Amino acid sequence: MNFSLYSDVILLRDIPEEGLYAGDIGTVVEQHNVQGLETGYSVEFFDMTGNTVAVVTLPMSCFRLPTSADRPTVRFMASAV
Repeated sequence: MNFSLYSDVILLRDIPEEGLYAGDIGTVVEQHNVQGLETGYSVEFFDMTGNTVAVVTLPMSCFRLPTSADRPTVRFMASAV
């Protein structure tokens, strides 16, 4: 499955070193095609006030599209106090 530029995707695995966890919602900002490798995507993750939290590049198997069964949630980040 290919993701469109600027579409929302949901992260499927934790990346604690970036402060990202499975279920976080990001926006596709670039597609990377390298012959012989899985298509990759650069995805930007934001906080609820629109500030960039992280931009990561991962293979497409690390993301999925949102569905009507998904609900946004809020998690308190101790470092934001």
